[in-house]
Amino acid sequence: MTDDDRLTPEEERRVREAFEEIPFARLLGMELGELRRGAATLHIEAREELKRNRGILHGGVVASLADTAAAFAVLTVAEPGQGSTTIDLTVHYLRPLSAGRATARARVLRAGRRVMVISVDVFDQNQALAATALTSFIRLN
Repeated sequence: MTDDDRLTPEEERRVREAFEEIPFARLLGMELGELRRGAATLHIEAREELKRNRGILHGGVVASLADTAAAFAVLTVAEPGQGSTTIDLTVHYLRPLSAGRATARARVLRAGRRVMVISVDVFDQNQALAATALTSFIRLN
């Protein structure tokens, strides 16, 4: 990590406080991990109530993890008070997640004046790539 990637303590506090205000993330049990400018890492445990038949983490949970990680990567480059929302999300599921802690690593590929493009990789507990996503967000104000 370079000094340019680091958030100021105030920026990091703002992003972490925003995360605490999302009931859906709490409902799923998401945890906010490392933050850098233009990047965010989130985690989730593959709990039984998040699985579908045959003990595999539900695809909607994986998509939600990727989308939320992307949102927080965007937040690290947004101005205070600036809103954004997802305008598309494409997820490629590469291997099932069934146990342990899944990790989503999102990074902003391009932050335009209105639209931002974010890439997200989701890893299983052994750090094997389980899903990849590409998403776009639009700035709301």
